[in-house]
Amino acid sequence: MRTANALNHKRKAAILLTALGPDLSANVLKCMSEEDVEKLSVEVARLEKITPDQRGEVIEEFRDLCAAQNYISEGGLDFAERNLLAAYGGDKAAEILDRVKRALEVVPFDFLKNTDPAQLLSFIQDEHPQTIALVLAYVKPSHAAAIMSKLPAELRVDVAERLVVMDRTPPDVVRRVEAVLERKLSSIISHDLTTAGGPKALVDILNWVERSTERTIMDGLTETNPEIAEEVKNMMFVFEDILTLEDRAVQQILKEVDIKELSIGLRGSSKEVQEHIYKNMSERASEQLKEDMEFMGPVKLRVVEESQQRIVAIIRRLEEAGELEISRTGEDEVVV
Repeated sequence: MRTANALNHKRKAAILLTALGPDLSANVLKCMSEEDVEKLSVEVARLEKITPDQRGEVIEEFRDLCAAQNYISEGGLDFAERNLLAAYGGDKAAEILDRVKRALEVVPFDFLKNTDPAQLLSFIQDEHPQTIALVLAYVKPSHAAAIMSKLPAELRVDVAERLVVMDRTPPDVVRRVEAVLERKLSSIISHDLTTAGGPKALVDILNWVERSTERTIMDGLTETNPEIAEEVKNMMFVFEDILTLEDRAVQQILKEVDIKELSIGLRGSSKEVQEHIYKNMSERASEQLKEDMEFMGPVKLRVVEESQQRIVAIIRRLEEAGELEISRTGEDEVVV
């Protein structure tokens, strides 16, 4: 189990964002750059499981850091140390100050510092020797030694030579390598903890941000992680949400949906959704739809869900084309 101290800064920020809730999180995102919003959104989407204790530790650490940074801005480190000593005592004050100093430092590959050497070895052994050398230059010497000793002999020599001649690597190169490796590592590490965050948490936040911010995040997710982007899109508007659409919007959607597709999709929906569809069709069309559903016979749930997904995809396409606007503020309001 990972404690809060074992989490990297981005993971802590993601946990804090989910703890704040959608409306407050949206206000936080508005104050950030597009690049940082995209990175943090990816982290929120990847966030799988944390314990209540970890969440509490992250919130407490955030509070302590805010207090310490306020003291620093008022009178510098010495002033902050005196106030923290008075408020928390020696050990706690030293711990908070150390966190502040580390938070102000940008250490490449910081997300690897608490990774088990054996896991890190399996993670990087197939990378280019130059990449392996770059990683070993930044991880703990004890971890680097354990990894180096387990590399194949020929690769070990190649990495060692590159490590020796390595001098100054351009920051942009380090950032690119770091971003790629962090993305890969996040996809293979599992956490046996309680559920929190994930795509649903990001969806809750996106439902409260401005449309332009939502598009920036989703465009970035589509580029960096298409699978997560598609999962988030699917959760942002589900088939049952048709019930929240105004009549004009439903009529617009019905023009684009095949009647047989609709008859299958409605099989797994509530009576309320079905009635909302019927009332926006002509009497003849609604009767035909009801007959199709009645005489269709049993349909596998998987087939119904696939049909509903295709209908939702049409709704999303209409929205993206500007022909349909779905409110993102929690209000049941649609403008066509």
